Amino acid sequence: MEREISCCFTGHRADKLPWGDDERAPGCVALKAAISDVLASLYAGGFRRFLCGMATGADMYWGEAVVALRDEHPDVVLEAAIPYAGQETRWPAGWRRRYFRLAEECDKLTVLHRAYTPECMMDRNRYMVDQSRLLVAAYSGAPGGTRSTMLYAMRQGVEIIELPLAGK
Repeated sequence: MEREISCCFTGHRADKLPWGDDERAPGCVALKAAISDVLASLYAGGFRRFLCGMATGADMYWGEAVVALRDEHPDVVLEAAIPYAGQETRWPAGWRRRYFRLAEECDKLTVLHRAYTPECMMDRNRYMVDQSRLLVAAYSGAPGGTRSTMLYAMRQGVEIIELPLAGK
């Protein structure tokens, strides 16, 4: 079953990360290294399908790390779970370019809603959890979508690996 080899990710958007957009910050460098290490371990453990929510910040780090893993292991599959068509339209240009680059690298694009709805982000998160045996979370302890996704995964009996966020 595909769920047995599937893993999804949740994490904070750039504006909620301790370092913001500064990807040279030690905390960001550490998170990216942790993501790469976890992905290597998951691959060794049999995971082959990885889902990415395609938001700014931690989601992009995850998706880009999966692409790097796939460069080494062509059997890796990356699925973009997009909450609604046009999610990126109001983002700064740099994030939009990154979004489109990553979307082109994905093996599958799943768009859950044609337009924004109040529940589209949580629908995306539930979709990813429902498709997965494992959730990896880059989590600061703050309330919001990451916490809600983790709570949903717990209720569904999905295992969680938490990557704590260091400061700036």
